[in-house]
Amino acid sequence: MSTFNAIDSYLEHHLEQSLSELKKYVAQPSVAAQGWGMDEAAHLVSLMLEGRGFDVEIMDTEGFPVVLGERKGRTDQTLLIYNHYDVQPPEPLDLWETPPFEPEERDGKLFGRGVSDDKGHLISRLFALDALLEEMGELPCNIKFIVEGEEEIGSVHLPDFIKKYKERLDADACIWEFGGVDYRDIPMLYLGLRGICYVELSVQTASQDVHSGTGGSIFPNAAWRLTWALASLKDKYENIQLPGFYDPILPPTERDRELMAALPPIIDEYKERYGVDHFLRGITNETELRVNAVFEPTCTICGLNSGYQGQGSKTVLPAKASAKVDFRLVPEQSPSQVLEQLRNHLDDRGFTDVEFEFLGGGPPARTDPDHPFVDLVVEASKGIYRSPMELVPMVGGSGPNHAFVHTLDLPVVTAGLSYPGTNAHAPNENIRLDLFLKHAKHMTRIITAFAEK
Repeated sequence: MSTFNAIDSYLEHHLEQSLSELKKYVAQPSVAAQGWGMDEAAHLVSLMLEGRGFDVEIMDTEGFPVVLGERKGRTDQTLLIYNHYDVQPPEPLDLWETPPFEPEERDGKLFGRGVSDDKGHLISRLFALDALLEEMGELPCNIKFIVEGEEEIGSVHLPDFIKKYKERLDADACIWEFGGVDYRDIPMLYLGLRGICYVELSVQTASQDVHSGTGGSIFPNAAWRLTWALASLKDKYENIQLPGFYDPILPPTERDRELMAALPPIIDEYKERYGVDHFLRGITNETELRVNAVFEPTCTICGLNSGYQGQGSKTVLPAKASAKVDFRLVPEQSPSQVLEQLRNHLDDRGFTDVEFEFLGGGPPARTDPDHPFVDLVVEASKGIYRSPMELVPMVGGSGPNHAFVHTLDLPVVTAGLSYPGTNAHAPNENIRLDLFLKHAKHMTRIITAFAEK
């Protein structure tokens, strides 16, 4: 029996054991936005790493702890694996078929908050290490883990943490926290993340809400004031109006366009999945849609709050109004630039009374699609999935990869177990058990090949 036959046999025969560990991990709430269960989750991560022979330290930050783990391997090559133990809030609770922190298997899936984002990824990777240790008696290469607790709230303290402990995190390559297959069940390798600048705008026009009959024609209305300010951020053609907003942007390269053009059609799939009948600016070309979806910066109103929103009517003139807005950024934009541009824009348009608070963010970053480590991870996927991994130069989402790419100077690639119906950040979050197993197998191939090169 070849080495990988033995490794795969171990994984297949110990799947339930690994899933039991995952269920225990998911059952531990760890909601960063609410500060719920964070220390307990960090401690649980440390115990799981220690149980595999890792030297582990729980490191304090100004926010939630970071767990560092390291175990030496047969070669000097060092692979850094990034995960996070925090999860999204489980609300709305009434839309869950089973309680979010009581993981349940059904129909070949495991349900629970954080099971996909990101606890299933960590456990599947630990499962891969179990198989390697069982077959080889040692790890093929050095493995380091960095598992943080603030990814779902913007990884506020992680960039400074990485700068401070740069030497301890020294490595040759990095596996990112997420990954998975697309709607065709083909694994995708994402090479970059957009940046984000998240703000909350607010305005107050009176000391209290007022009867709309009393103040409607003589008092300023906070809701109108804020909506006018919001409306000034974009024109009717979707162009963002902040001064100098587009100046730093690097356009997609021909290689980027080539990779995007090689990906499968998504227009019909998006229309069916999201219930939309058209796209902004009338886009109908598949490649143009893919390019715009990730290389075009955004300004999105994520939520609005003002006045009465209960059942029935209440004639009130709101004294306060607020809105949460995110800007998704592309190379070479930065949150600091956008914050300055936003203030200048509001002041220039006469909205000096509209204030905003920076809620978090970070700059974009990406890995060269032709880096040898990218080729290695793609090659390692062959024989596990129905087709080798396909490359995606950027994705629309954001994360703290900038510090890994630019501070640690690492190639960062994704590999994982998610699929389009995983419901990350939504009720009934789940993973497919077959993809949990495939990701573990993929990780064994990545680590083994990485050690040899």
